[in-house]
Amino acid sequence: MKEFTHEAQPMRVVLRPGAAVTATPGEAERLGLRRLLVVSGPRGAQTARAVADALGAACAGLHTEARMHVPAEVADRAVETARGAGADGCVTVGGGSAIGLGKVIALRTRLPLIAVPSTYSGSEMTPVWGLTEHGVKRTGRDPSVLPRAVVYDPELTLSLPVPLTVTSGVNAVAHAAEALYAPDASPLVALTAEEGARAMTGALPGLAADPRDLDARGRALYGAWLCGTALGATTMGLHHKLCHVLGGTFGLPHAETHTVLLPYVLAHNAPAAPGAMTALGRALDTDDVPNALRDLTRRLGAPRSLAALGLSEDDLPRAAAAAVSATYPNPRPVTEAGVLAVLRAAHAGDAPDTAR
Repeated sequence: MKEFTHEAQPMRVVLRPGAAVTATPGEAERLGLRRLLVVSGPRGAQTARAVADALGAACAGLHTEARMHVPAEVADRAVETARGAGADGCVTVGGGSAIGLGKVIALRTRLPLIAVPSTYSGSEMTPVWGLTEHGVKRTGRDPSVLPRAVVYDPELTLSLPVPLTVTSGVNAVAHAAEALYAPDASPLVALTAEEGARAMTGALPGLAADPRDLDARGRALYGAWLCGTALGATTMGLHHKLCHVLGGTFGLPHAETHTVLLPYVLAHNAPAAPGAMTALGRALDTDDVPNALRDLTRRLGAPRSLAALGLSEDDLPRAAAAAVSATYPNPRPVTEAGVLAVLRAAHAGDAPDTAR
C-alpha cells in the first residue's frame, strides 16, 4: 500500500476561447469583488486594458509595471497602487511576471486574486511567491497568494512568439518533472503530472509549425494547468532552485533558463528517481527522457546552452555555491560538486550524460 497525503487547492478554473473578457467579470462577481486592480507587464498592457474594460465599473485601475523575477521596488509600487486605489481584489493578466507581481500584492495586502494567464508558466496554480531583492530571489509558500479563480483563454496566447511558446511550455514540463519525484507527491499528483507533460510536449511541435492553431493552444493551456497543479501540490527540488539562482542573481530569463537546464538536472537525478523517469518516458514516448527533451527543444529552436543566455563560465562556481546554500528536497543528494557538474554541462550545451 502506498501511503500519502493529498490536499486539493481551493480554486475555480475556466478554460475556453474568449474567456478573458467574457468570464473574468463573472468570476469577480462570484467572489463579491467590486473594485479590482488589473495588473500586467508593459507587453501585455493592451490585453490587460481589454480585461479592465470588460470589468467596467468594477475596475479600480490598471497597473502595467510587472517585471521578470518581481524586483522588490516594483512590488512596493504595485502594493502602494493597490492600496491607493482602494482595491478589494486584483486581476493579473499575462505570464509569470504579472502573476508573480499579483501574488506579492496578495501576500502583503491579503486581497483575493484572479489570474488570467497568457503563457504556460503555471504559476497561477501554485501558492508559491517570489521576490528579488539585492540580487537574491526569495521564494515562499502562502495560501493567500493562490488565485481564487483562473481564467484560461487560448486566444490570449495566439500572439505569443514561437520561441517563448516553446520555452514557456518546457517550463511547464519542468513543473511536472519535479512534482513526479517530490517527496510529498501523491498518486493523483503523479497522474496529473504525467498527463500534463504528455499534453504539453504533444502540443508544442504543432504550435511551432502553426502558431495560430487555437486547438493546439488550448491543449497547451490544458497541459500548463495540469503541470502547474502538480507543482502547486508538492515541493520543488534542484531544478527550480537553480533556476531561481540563475534568474534572481544573474538575471537570466526565466523560461529560457528552465528550458536549457531541465535535461541536465533530469540526467543528474535520474539514478535516484526511476519512477519519475518511467512516468516521463511514457509521457514523451521515449526511454531517454533527458536527451529526448533536449532534442525536442533544439528542433523547435530553443536556446541551446547557458552560455547562449549570457551566463559567464566564471559565474558557475558562484551559482553552484548559492544553490547549495540552503537545504531542500531532491531525490539525489545535493552537493556543490554535483551541481557544478550540471551547470558546466548546461553551460556548454553538451548532450546530457545519462550514465553518470
